[in-house]
Amino acid sequence: MVWKKGESGNPGGRARGKCTATEMRALMLPHAPALVAKAVELALGGDAPSMKICIDRLIPSMKPRDLEAYPMPVVEGDSLSEKGNNVILGLTKGEITLDDATTVLNALALQARIKEAGILEERITALEKKASR
Repeated sequence: MVWKKGESGNPGGRARGKCTATEMRALMLPHAPALVAKAVELALGGDAPSMKICIDRLIPSMKPRDLEAYPMPVVEGDSLSEKGNNVILGLTKGEITLDDATTVLNALALQARIKEAGILEERITALEKKASR
């Protein structure tokens, strides 16, 4: 069956108060120490999935590097597009990672929106002053 736009296949929604994950967590919580001990025992015995679980809990996943690794050149008069080009150039030369480039480019895009809002605010203020004369 094809649903029309705005039409739900389940108009009543999910049943309230029933969450299997919460129920399962409540059932396992009293046994948590024994379950953890068993996972460690299995891991020490060579069970690969148990090892992975234990290591994943002990050593958090690596996060993208901080931006201090890429000091973005700030030159008076540089336009946002020139700064963006510098980031792309650094990426293509292998000087910065894709994660770093994405983060910096997102920051530059946000800066562009802030500048646009500032310019619009100045224009509106000027028009209001002119209209009130």
